[in-house]
Amino acid sequence: MTVSRIAAQQGSVLRELRTASLREAPYAFGETLEDALLVEPSYFDETAALHASSEKLATFLLYTEGHPCGLVHAYIEDAPHARAFVSALWVAPAVRHLRGGELLVNVASQWLAGQGAAEVHAWIADENRTGMRFYERLGFGPTGDRRAMPSHEEEVESLYVRHMLSERHA
Repeated sequence: MTVSRIAAQQGSVLRELRTASLREAPYAFGETLEDALLVEPSYFDETAALHASSEKLATFLLYTEGHPCGLVHAYIEDAPHARAFVSALWVAPAVRHLRGGELLVNVASQWLAGQGAAEVHAWIADENRTGMRFYERLGFGPTGDRRAMPSHEEEVESLYVRHMLSERHA
Protein backbone atom coordinates (compact mmCIF):
# COMPACT_ATOMS: atom_id res chain seq x y z
CA MET A 1 0.00 0.00 0.00
CA THR A 2 1.19 3.46 -0.82
CA VAL A 3 -0.05 6.99 -0.20
CA SER A 4 0.58 9.98 -2.41
CA ARG A 5 -0.73 13.48 -2.66
CA ILE A 6 -3.43 13.88 -5.28
CA ALA A 7 -2.25 15.05 -8.70
CA ALA A 8 -3.87 18.03 -10.44
CA GLN A 9 -5.46 15.85 -13.15
CA GLN A 10 -7.08 13.35 -10.73
CA GLY A 11 -10.51 14.96 -10.40
CA SER A 12 -12.26 11.84 -11.67
CA VAL A 13 -10.45 9.69 -9.07
CA LEU A 14 -11.48 12.14 -6.34
CA ARG A 15 -15.11 11.99 -7.49
CA GLU A 16 -15.06 8.19 -7.68
CA LEU A 17 -13.64 7.80 -4.16
CA ARG A 18 -15.86 10.49 -2.65
CA THR A 19 -19.08 9.01 -4.03
CA ALA A 20 -17.97 5.50 -3.01
CA SER A 21 -17.40 6.73 0.56
CA LEU A 22 -20.82 8.35 0.73
CA ARG A 23 -22.52 5.20 -0.63
CA GLU A 24 -20.78 2.96 1.86
CA ALA A 25 -20.82 5.13 5.02
CA PRO A 26 -23.31 8.00 4.64
CA TYR A 27 -23.51 8.53 8.42
CA ALA A 28 -19.83 9.43 8.67
CA PHE A 29 -19.59 12.49 6.46
CA GLY A 30 -20.72 16.09 6.38
CA GLU A 31 -22.38 15.79 2.97
CA THR A 32 -24.80 13.41 1.31
CA LEU A 33 -24.36 11.18 -1.71
CA GLU A 34 -27.18 13.07 -3.41
CA ASP A 35 -25.30 16.35 -2.95
CA ALA A 36 -22.06 14.86 -4.31
CA LEU A 37 -23.81 13.41 -7.36
CA LEU A 38 -25.29 16.81 -8.22
CA VAL A 39 -21.87 18.46 -8.31
CA GLU A 40 -20.43 19.09 -11.76
CA PRO A 41 -17.36 16.95 -12.58
CA SER A 42 -15.43 20.19 -13.15
CA TYR A 43 -15.72 20.88 -9.39
CA PHE A 44 -13.74 17.72 -8.65
CA ASP A 45 -11.19 18.69 -11.32
CA GLU A 46 -10.76 22.12 -9.72
CA THR A 47 -10.56 20.62 -6.22
CA ALA A 48 -7.90 18.11 -7.28
CA ALA A 49 -5.84 20.87 -8.91
CA LEU A 50 -6.05 23.03 -5.79
CA HIS A 51 -5.34 20.16 -3.37
CA ALA A 52 -2.33 19.10 -5.43
CA SER A 53 -0.51 22.40 -4.94
CA SER A 54 -1.93 24.37 -1.99
CA GLU A 55 0.03 24.98 1.19
CA LYS A 56 -3.21 24.92 3.23
CA LEU A 57 -5.21 22.10 1.58
CA ALA A 58 -4.22 18.64 0.43
CA THR A 59 -5.85 15.35 -0.45
CA PHE A 60 -3.92 12.13 -0.06
CA LEU A 61 -4.85 8.97 -1.95
CA LEU A 62 -4.29 5.39 -0.85
CA TYR A 63 -3.32 2.82 -3.48
CA THR A 64 -3.12 -0.92 -3.41
CA GLU A 65 -1.56 -2.63 -6.41
CA GLY A 66 -1.76 0.68 -8.27
CA HIS A 67 -5.51 1.15 -7.75
CA PRO A 68 -6.94 4.03 -5.67
CA CYS A 69 -8.80 2.66 -2.67
CA GLY A 70 -8.95 5.43 -0.10
CA LEU A 71 -8.51 9.11 0.65
CA VAL A 72 -8.17 11.73 3.34
CA HIS A 73 -8.27 15.52 3.19
CA ALA A 74 -5.89 17.67 5.23
CA TYR A 75 -6.36 21.38 5.70
CA ILE A 76 -5.52 24.37 7.81
CA GLU A 77 -8.43 26.61 8.73
CA ASP A 78 -8.53 30.08 7.27
CA ALA A 79 -9.08 31.76 10.65
CA PRO A 80 -7.13 33.87 13.17
CA HIS A 81 -6.29 30.85 15.34
CA ALA A 82 -6.00 28.43 12.44
CA ARG A 83 -6.33 24.78 13.39
CA ALA A 84 -5.20 21.84 11.28
CA PHE A 85 -7.67 19.09 10.37
CA VAL A 86 -7.91 15.72 8.70
CA SER A 87 -11.33 14.99 7.24
CA ALA A 88 -13.31 12.81 4.84
CA LEU A 89 -11.19 9.73 5.63
CA TRP A 90 -12.39 6.66 3.79
CA VAL A 91 -10.86 3.33 2.85
CA ALA A 92 -12.58 0.71 0.71
CA PRO A 93 -13.96 -2.08 2.93
CA ALA A 94 -12.05 -4.78 1.01
CA VAL A 95 -8.69 -3.34 2.10
CA ARG A 96 -9.42 -1.91 5.56
CA HIS A 97 -7.67 -4.82 7.25
CA LEU A 98 -4.40 -3.65 5.66
CA ARG A 99 -4.29 -0.52 7.89
CA GLY A 100 -4.52 1.94 5.02
CA GLY A 101 -6.57 4.35 7.13
CA GLU A 102 -3.75 4.57 9.63
CA LEU A 103 -1.27 5.19 6.81
CA LEU A 104 -3.48 7.93 5.32
CA VAL A 105 -4.00 9.77 8.63
CA ASN A 106 -0.32 9.54 9.52
CA VAL A 107 0.83 10.88 6.13
CA ALA A 108 -1.72 13.70 6.26
CA SER A 109 -0.77 14.53 9.87
CA GLN A 110 2.91 14.65 8.96
CA TRP A 111 2.13 16.97 6.05
CA LEU A 112 0.19 19.25 8.40
CA ALA A 113 3.06 19.17 10.91
CA GLY A 114 5.36 20.15 8.05
CA GLN A 115 3.09 23.15 7.48
CA GLY A 116 3.63 24.14 11.12
CA ALA A 117 0.73 22.42 12.89
CA ALA A 118 1.39 21.35 16.48
CA GLU A 119 -2.04 19.69 16.69
CA VAL A 120 -4.25 17.88 14.21
CA HIS A 121 -8.03 17.85 14.69
CA ALA A 122 -10.82 15.64 13.36
CA TRP A 123 -14.60 15.94 13.64
CA ILE A 124 -16.10 12.47 14.15
CA ALA A 125 -19.80 11.63 14.01
CA ASP A 126 -20.96 10.39 17.41
CA GLU A 127 -22.77 7.58 15.59
CA ASN A 128 -19.43 6.44 14.14
CA ARG A 129 -18.12 4.47 17.14
CA THR A 130 -15.66 2.56 14.94
CA GLY A 131 -14.24 5.87 13.74
CA MET A 132 -13.83 7.12 17.30
CA ARG A 133 -11.93 3.96 18.32
CA PHE A 134 -9.78 4.22 15.18
CA TYR A 135 -8.75 7.83 15.90
CA GLU A 136 -8.15 7.04 19.58
CA ARG A 137 -5.73 4.24 18.56
CA LEU A 138 -3.79 6.86 16.56
CA GLY A 139 -3.42 9.14 19.58
CA PHE A 140 -6.43 11.43 19.08
CA GLY A 141 -8.56 12.29 22.08
CA PRO A 142 -11.85 14.13 22.56
CA THR A 143 -11.68 17.87 23.20
CA GLY A 144 -15.22 18.10 24.60
CA ASP A 145 -16.36 20.29 21.68
CA ARG A 146 -19.49 19.06 19.90
CA ARG A 147 -21.69 20.38 17.10
CA ALA A 148 -24.51 19.41 14.77
CA MET A 149 -23.23 17.79 11.59
CA PRO A 150 -23.40 20.17 8.61
CA SER A 151 -25.56 17.94 6.39
CA HIS A 152 -27.32 15.92 9.10
CA GLU A 153 -28.31 18.51 11.69
CA GLU A 154 -30.13 15.89 13.75
CA GLU A 155 -26.77 14.11 14.23
CA VAL A 156 -23.92 15.31 16.45
CA GLU A 157 -20.17 15.12 15.93
CA SER A 158 -17.32 15.51 18.40
CA LEU A 159 -13.97 17.18 17.94
CA TYR A 160 -10.86 15.07 18.51
CA VAL A 161 -7.26 16.29 18.66
CA ARG A 162 -3.83 14.71 18.25
CA HIS A 163 -0.75 16.52 19.55
CA MET A 164 2.10 16.25 17.07
CA LEU A 165 5.69 15.89 18.20
CA SER A 166 7.84 18.65 16.81
CA GLU A 167 10.92 17.64 14.88
CA ARG A 168 13.08 19.16 17.62
CA HIS A 169 11.75 16.68 20.17
CA ALA A 170 11.52 13.60 18.00
